[in-house]
Amino acid sequence: MSDLIEFSIDGATVQAGPEETIWRVAKRNSVEIPHLCYAPKPDYRPDGNCRACMVEIQGERVLAASCLRKPTPGMIVTTNNERAKKAQSLVMELLVTDQPKREVAHDKQSHLWQWADKLNVESSRFEAREAPAMDISHPAMQVALDACIQCNLCVRACREVQVNDVIGMANRGHTSQIVFDQGDAMGASSCVACGECVQACPTGALMETNMVDDKGVAKYANPASELTQTDSVCPYCGVGCQLTYNVKDNVIVSVRGKEGTANQNRLCVKGRFGFDYVKHPHRLTKPLIRIDKSTKRGDIDLDPSNPLTHFREASWEEALDLAGGGLKSIRDEHGSNALAGFGSAKCSNEEAYLFQKLVRTGFGTNNVDHCTRLCHASSVAALLEGVGSGAVSAPFTAVKDSDCVIVIGANPISNHPVAATFFKQAAKNSTLIIMDPRKTEFQRHAKHMLQFKSGSDVAMLNAMLNVIITEELYDEQYVSQYTEGFENLKKHIVDFTPEKMEPICGIDAKTLRTVARTYANSRASIIIFWGMGISQHVHGTDNARCLIALSLITGQVGRPGTGLHPLRGQNNVQGASDAGLIPMMLPDYRLVDVDDLRSRFEDAWGTKLDPQRGLTVVEIMHAIHDDEIKGMYIMGENPAMSDPDVQHARDALAELDHLVVQDLFLTETAFYADVILPASAWPEKDGTVTNTNRQVQLGRQALTLPGDSKQDWWITQEIAKRLDLNWSYGHPKDVFAEMGTVMPSLNNISWDRLEREDAVTYPCQAPDQPGSEIVFTNGFPTPSGKAKLVPADVIPPDELPDVDYPMILTTGRQLEHWHTGSMTRRADVLDQIEPEAVASISPKMLMDLEIEAGEKIRVSTRRGILELKTRSDTGVPDDVVFIPFCYAEAAANTLTNAALDPVGKIPEFKFCAARVESVQ
Repeated sequence: MSDLIEFSIDGATVQAGPEETIWRVAKRNSVEIPHLCYAPKPDYRPDGNCRACMVEIQGERVLAASCLRKPTPGMIVTTNNERAKKAQSLVMELLVTDQPKREVAHDKQSHLWQWADKLNVESSRFEAREAPAMDISHPAMQVALDACIQCNLCVRACREVQVNDVIGMANRGHTSQIVFDQGDAMGASSCVACGECVQACPTGALMETNMVDDKGVAKYANPASELTQTDSVCPYCGVGCQLTYNVKDNVIVSVRGKEGTANQNRLCVKGRFGFDYVKHPHRLTKPLIRIDKSTKRGDIDLDPSNPLTHFREASWEEALDLAGGGLKSIRDEHGSNALAGFGSAKCSNEEAYLFQKLVRTGFGTNNVDHCTRLCHASSVAALLEGVGSGAVSAPFTAVKDSDCVIVIGANPISNHPVAATFFKQAAKNSTLIIMDPRKTEFQRHAKHMLQFKSGSDVAMLNAMLNVIITEELYDEQYVSQYTEGFENLKKHIVDFTPEKMEPICGIDAKTLRTVARTYANSRASIIIFWGMGISQHVHGTDNARCLIALSLITGQVGRPGTGLHPLRGQNNVQGASDAGLIPMMLPDYRLVDVDDLRSRFEDAWGTKLDPQRGLTVVEIMHAIHDDEIKGMYIMGENPAMSDPDVQHARDALAELDHLVVQDLFLTETAFYADVILPASAWPEKDGTVTNTNRQVQLGRQALTLPGDSKQDWWITQEIAKRLDLNWSYGHPKDVFAEMGTVMPSLNNISWDRLEREDAVTYPCQAPDQPGSEIVFTNGFPTPSGKAKLVPADVIPPDELPDVDYPMILTTGRQLEHWHTGSMTRRADVLDQIEPEAVASISPKMLMDLEIEAGEKIRVSTRRGILELKTRSDTGVPDDVVFIPFCYAEAAANTLTNAALDPVGKIPEFKFCAARVESVQ
């Protein structure tokens, strides 16, 4: 029996699904009905308050709001008779009454004015209300309530789509109006500047500041025709939001979220307002050659706006000859292992693939790495060991199908804001469990918040495993069929009772048992997400092993709403890792020291490859100090800011005989370069990236390159030529085609397909089929087909607090800034919102230290000292100080510990002993 409902619209017989409204069916059948308070976009529910969409239904006395009304069999709907049209026009006239005149409108082509034109409403006979004052307090957005029709779209955008709960309605009757928080100015409110309200507003009451002049009047009479639209992907975090650049005169004037698979129109503050860095005056536009090598020594004293104090401009031919020739000379004189390369997760898949291929075939070494070594290397190590794959088993959008969601060691509201919207929505109907040493705004959506002691993850997770196994809450059938090592794990966790782990992790035994039972008894579907709070420890691999075990013993893998998902930090850290930008693995995670795996690439690339695993990021810095590595090529990475014990890294860079840096700006790393090659920003290039969901997405060039800068893939190819490699790629799509021949993960994903579809998830079984979002449905890609359960012991952090350094330092990101800040701190809006470095400390600790919030303090560890302002933060434990690592003037990694996880080789950024004192 069919669920379709047959009825009539304007004399035509149509069919509706059981949940479709009259308006949606009309739109699907090309029947236009006015609408203002309804946005036909994901997660925007109809509200029916503007009454612009009224239609007549035969036999009913009053008109009906078509955005709300669902059809019934045989219903006869008329959208265009005199009665319906008169009602629609009257509503539009009433709304136009209070609008600014068209010639001074904030958005001359707003949705409202477009419908006014279609209904031939140019003016109003009614008396206008007094216009509210304009609010220009926010650096990115203008609030002009004289254009507000109180459609509530911005309220739904903020409360229901982004789930930020900042915008509401205040007062009653004719005095009612949109407010931020408790009637605050937008700039003083808790608004996180995602811009969802601006994108939703149908009138221009909420606008990007860039789109209006200083009087609040639209700069563009018809943006759709005056601006060039280019679809691409956000270059910041691993969510991979699709977006559309609006460009005028080679400048991005605004950005709109696109209905991509990962974001469904949503963006965060960085993705919407963080693109003017590409036009910053600091941008490098000509190749540079160092004047005097002796100036590398000492502290960084270079003004990024004036590189000519230390460098001179050069032609591309001279710069490339010196860059490539210097690397070749070191290779030929000292051997291949005297060279190393750092690629970047900010670059495309094609650029990452070419870079690692250059290091392996041109340098002749596997000394190639990138930022995955500093974020999720331990997660990948545990996943490869346990389930045979380093990627996520389900996308973050799978939370909609989950009954129970665990988020541990992650602050997605700051680090993955758009993914966080899906978590917050899911939390309304499922059990959200948050585990983190630091409380955040995210916790208000959670049923359970486990604020465990820093560095005690394994103790807490082993206690949960103990409860699930000893109380026989595990899935016996799944364990037997799909896992190995269970008996060993069962014996191992006997001593890790909640009572014994309570003093170690700081969570009482009763809570540990409750959460373990809640997790294990949520049989329908459970998904685990984790961030760098799990991975950036000397026991990071053990942390991930415990999470994998929790998922496997309960059978929560391979079905909708289940799985394991380490939230990737940078926009292409997944793709760069897939492409082989890591020292022990070739593309698609083929181990370099396995002969038959390596030989496939030797055949494809026509050369012998080094069979020895290469050095990782931190190991390379040690090797420079040991005079083993003498030359480096660094593309888009900034180890002089991102490495632990950063002074050690800076001293290493200064020691190099030859350093080539390819970047957008004169970064802290570029200060140590012998040759600097001006590169391309993401909006200036074509290329693919792979997000945290395994979605391969196509970015498209929207801007021309500034000055004499060049495409990154072209620069790498030119250096390759100077290392005797005969490369002749003409476009990134040529590189992508080659990748497809050596990377099975890209099977059935062609460049042409991406141009048509924008994104395809891997693995993909056929060119005409969607990719597989959920994997491991029938076993695992391991030799036995089973997943491996690996026990973990409680291992303390490398450096514990003591009398001299009684506090714990932990580091991370902020919402507004990203990675080392070289891009976001050159984005005007982002830098206005968070302009300076701060150290977050609990109010109690500030009181104990007799320090006022906002006062300058001195934070010391055994590696260095920083001076910066304090910020009071109730979410930070009393014994912890949190510092974001994006501020060059207060580089947090001056203080961090370079101790490594022995398996993942990742530094312990999340824990070291520290001392805090007032500068006064």
